[in-house]
Amino acid sequence: MGAHCDHEHHDEGLSPAEISRALAAAEARCVEQGERMTAPRRRVLEMLLESGEAVKAYDLIARYGTDGVAAKPPTVYRALEFLEKTGMAHRIASISAYVACSVGDKAHAAAFLICDCCGATEEIAPPEGEALKQAAAAAGYALDRTTIEGHGKCPACRVAA
Repeated sequence: MGAHCDHEHHDEGLSPAEISRALAAAEARCVEQGERMTAPRRRVLEMLLESGEAVKAYDLIARYGTDGVAAKPPTVYRALEFLEKTGMAHRIASISAYVACSVGDKAHAAAFLICDCCGATEEIAPPEGEALKQAAAAAGYALDRTTIEGHGKCPACRVAA
């Protein structure tokens, strides 16, 4: 997303070692689920982990190739669909962007705090996530995934304002 504000932020992404561990864990998770971590899926997850922030699909398409060559859009969109379906990434609908999952090793309900000033996102456990699932079941629905989004200002932007 990138900073839209004129004050400093001290956010640091994952280290190369942390990215390697996350990719290894994702590969193990795929094996456990009877899925394959194909090269495109791995590359898209790697880019999400490296970014440390929400990334739009077209930015992933542009950065996909290691030699500067953009990917074909279906390659990235299929990888994102897989990563989202397996809970390794989340789509933040209100900003049309994707982020690597940061809280767990299985599909789960997610909530995001989104800064309208700098674009920072933070994944948190959704309040009443289980209650929503139970309410849906009572109405005859079976939820596959839930994403809650809250907009406001992050601590750094609040201090700078």
